[in-house]
Amino acid sequence: MFEKVLVALDFSAYSQKIFDCISEIPGIQEVVLLHVVDATSPSKLGWRTGPYIENTKLLMAEKKEALEHLGFKVRVRVDVIVNVITQGTVSQAILEAAETHHVSLIIMGARGINPIQEILLGSVSSTVLRQAKTSVLVMHFNPEREDSDAACDTPRQELFSRVLVPTDFSPSARDALSFIKAIPSVKEIILLHVVTRAESQPEIEAAVREAQARLTEMKKELDGPALAAKSHIRVGDPTEMTLSVAKEDNVSLIAMSAYGTAWFREMLVGSTTFTVVRRTRRPVLVIRSRQEHEKP
Repeated sequence: MFEKVLVALDFSAYSQKIFDCISEIPGIQEVVLLHVVDATSPSKLGWRTGPYIENTKLLMAEKKEALEHLGFKVRVRVDVIVNVITQGTVSQAILEAAETHHVSLIIMGARGINPIQEILLGSVSSTVLRQAKTSVLVMHFNPEREDSDAACDTPRQELFSRVLVPTDFSPSARDALSFIKAIPSVKEIILLHVVTRAESQPEIEAAVREAQARLTEMKKELDGPALAAKSHIRVGDPTEMTLSVAKEDNVSLIAMSAYGTAWFREMLVGSTTFTVVRRTRRPVLVIRSRQEHEKP
């Protein structure tokens, strides 16, 4: 599971929402808090650089104290980092911190509002997703609306309670499913396979039949006293289908392997996954092991 977690903070409403959900991360034992002060351009902070850094340290100390009083079942050790960069990028600083501290998960807000407008926005999240050597959880919230689409805004639905797992039936996708299945707090797994490559109606029907047979076997392995499973087969664009099923089933999390084949690989290394991350209002977990990262 995720014993040591790096949380990248920007002190926005998103950051507070992450804290509201962090106790639900499976296996969590240690937390590394990171705030990156981007001083690569004097115009961004100007004469306020010094006071801003000191204020940031105070805020981080408050966050550390709050974490230590959350009441985890296991003791949480919090390492606080205020990283001032004068060269490089915010995403590089996050990746370097993850490597240095050997974390098993990076948690980021999908967007933030602070004096550094680019922090934790699309470009940072995209770079971390592409280059991280560990799993990444991108949290989505809408601070202005309290409805069922805003993750963790509904107290009855925990982060890992109802998980959508798209699959292309590759070994990596199966590994991701096995990982999710092993999390005790998961109550339901929704499997999704999208048929995208068929060119004629007979080919589509054949692909659907094959997918249905494979999903049926997967459901048999998942169903149990404490875990329910259901499946969907869709034909069309994988981004649209993922978003549609996530909304239809009101999932608490979308979980994907970082490696796969066909459309699933395209989701992670092309534009599709970033479209999903930008457009969904639900958390997205990209599961990646260090061994997988070494694959060519």
